[in-house]
Amino acid sequence: MKVRAAVLREMGRPAPYAGSRPLGVETLKLSGPGAGELLVRVLAAGLCHSDLSVIDGSRPRPLPMVLGHEAVGEVLEVGRDTPGFQPGDRVVFSFVPMCGHCAPCASGRPVLCEPGALANAEGRLLGGARHWRDADGTRLQHHLGVSCFSECTVVSARSAVRIERDLAPTTAALFGCAVMTGVGAVVNTARVRPGEGVAVFGLGGVGLAALLGAVAASAHPLVAVDVVPEKLALARSLGATHCIDAATTDPVEAIREITRGGVEHAIESVGNERVLAQAYAATRRGGTTITVGLPAPDRMFSVPAVSLVAEERCVRGSYMGSAVPSRDIPRYIALHRSGRLPVERLLTHTLSLDGVNEGFDRLAAGTAIRQVIAFDT
Repeated sequence: MKVRAAVLREMGRPAPYAGSRPLGVETLKLSGPGAGELLVRVLAAGLCHSDLSVIDGSRPRPLPMVLGHEAVGEVLEVGRDTPGFQPGDRVVFSFVPMCGHCAPCASGRPVLCEPGALANAEGRLLGGARHWRDADGTRLQHHLGVSCFSECTVVSARSAVRIERDLAPTTAALFGCAVMTGVGAVVNTARVRPGEGVAVFGLGGVGLAALLGAVAASAHPLVAVDVVPEKLALARSLGATHCIDAATTDPVEAIREITRGGVEHAIESVGNERVLAQAYAATRRGGTTITVGLPAPDRMFSVPAVSLVAEERCVRGSYMGSAVPSRDIPRYIALHRSGRLPVERLLTHTLSLDGVNEGFDRLAAGTAIRQVIAFDT
């Protein structure tokens, strides 16, 4: 079949992207699903910093590639040997396909799936297939097994989680990355308990989702840190007890004063080693620093080594919220339905596929939280 999709052919084009146009909307050929795969009509797809990191070259991927990894869609066709799905199913995508058999999967840590990570790095689906071709017959790569900046896509069934159809697509899309990553960092990685102090550094889509997760977990105090006043105002309206503008105030000193020594959990979502060091310094003795941001591969982070032992401090990475997507996505949607995760408030812009470059300008400038391509517009 032929579909319109946003294709990245060259990394590192300069901003503003509205002028340099790193993503070109092209008509591509998409082959049907093979064994264990699904053909899905994309309903809504979110713009994420992980996509921007591919566009600007800080996280290289094989090119040319159909970009996008956070989305919801409707199953159109089911490949052979694919139990559990049927046409008409509504699915949220998981950007790590999970084989279910490797050592991490077998030990309950499927976000570290080894075959899934290799497939993502090589730009193919979990089963090895590549389904995209351009008008010249050139093969294109899949982005994180999803490639959702497209009218339709083919994914491994192990990259899809069925959900109910009552959730608006522009909201449901956010559960595939921002919510799963941010809320998961709180409930799965940090395991925040009621009354424990939490500080969130960086209030993009993932950071604000972490803040919502901390509110749902009854964290107190709950400190939000950013340099954009509008984001701090939103954080306060979502439940932050204290907001710190890091452009004018030392966040470490402020947090230590607010909490009389530091928070139990600091969550860093910026992807910057300097901010990560601040988050570490803002935790108290026995505290844990959780990092969900993705800095450039050559950036290094250091801490006073003695503090790890003498103060029983801990630094933990959290990839995709340490999630089990088939368990966590429905669980977080249930919390949303109950009013405890108002994730729709993270959505600041809805756009068409043709507006994707302008959307990444807003994301790079920090003037948007979560933007969603709605394919029915």
